[in-house]
Amino acid sequence: MRVLVVFVGRPGTGKTTLARMVSAELTAAHLRIDAIEAAIARSGLVRPSTSPVGYAVAHEIAASSLAAGSHVVVDAVSAVPEARAGWMALAALARTPLRVIEVQLSDPAEHRRRVEARKSDIAGLVVPTWAQVTALDYEPWDVARDGPRLLVSNDGTPADTMHQVRPYLTA
Repeated sequence: MRVLVVFVGRPGTGKTTLARMVSAELTAAHLRIDAIEAAIARSGLVRPSTSPVGYAVAHEIAASSLAAGSHVVVDAVSAVPEARAGWMALAALARTPLRVIEVQLSDPAEHRRRVEARKSDIAGLVVPTWAQVTALDYEPWDVARDGPRLLVSNDGTPADTMHQVRPYLTA
């Protein structure tokens, strides 16, 4: 059975690395909001940072991929309840299991180091500064409102974190 996996969390926590690993293991479509928003920005049509258009595009691609029988792995900050609700609604509409994984770093100094060391790997994508990451209004998770999720601290290696992720994907 296909599954919708959504990695959420602040920038610089390792969502993309983990999403790539899960995508490879599941042979799944990997939908990275950063890549979608960078393409939209390159088109000159809209500034994605001030628009939900990147998420809307990702939802449509995910819905089509799920309908075709593919697993889908999404890599998105999903900082607000509205974004999180969108993934829940998509899974319900597609009648597919949803596995949300919130990625964090327990050490703020390490988080800052990772953010400041990041280099963009997408044309047109400017990675956020530490000041932008800390200023981001990332609303705390509320299970009653946002649904269940696996919270992982990506403090070690991605391989270590994957030991927590794999059992959740098949639960």
